Amino acid sequence: MNNDSLSVKIKEFTDLNSWKESHKLVLLIYKTTEEFPKEELFSLTNQMRRAAISTTSNIAEGFGRQSYKEKVHFYYLAQGSLTELKNQIIAAKDLEYLSDKNYQMLLDQANLSHRLLQGLITKSKSFLGLAS
Repeated sequence: MNNDSLSVKIKEFTDLNSWKESHKLVLLIYKTTEEFPKEELFSLTNQMRRAAISTTSNIAEGFGRQSYKEKVHFYYLAQGSLTELKNQIIAAKDLEYLSDKNYQMLLDQANLSHRLLQGLITKSKSFLGLAS
C-alpha cells in the first residue's frame, strides 16, 4: 500500500472497501442465480438475492448513521445477512445448482466481504471504547 491509499478520505458509503467487495458479491449472486432452475425463482434465488442486497444496504445505512453505536448495529445486521447468504450458497452447491468453480468463487468473495466487514465493525467499536 502506498501513502495515497492510506490518505483517501471516506466520504460516501461507496468508498468503504467492505461495501465495494460486498457489492461485487451482489453482482456475482445475481449473475449466478440466473442459471438456477426457474422453479427456484421465488425461493432460493430470491432469498440469495435479498440477503446479498441486505448486506450492502445495511452497510450503507450504517454509514449514514450519526453515532457509532448505530453504525455498529447496522454493520452487525449486514454481517447477519452475509452469514445467511453463505448458508444459502452452501445449500445451492449441495442442490447442484452451482458448479464447484462458481461455489468457490462465491464463497471466496463472501469470506472476503466478511473479513472486511468485521474490520469495519472492529474499527467502529474502537470509537466506542468497545474493543472486540
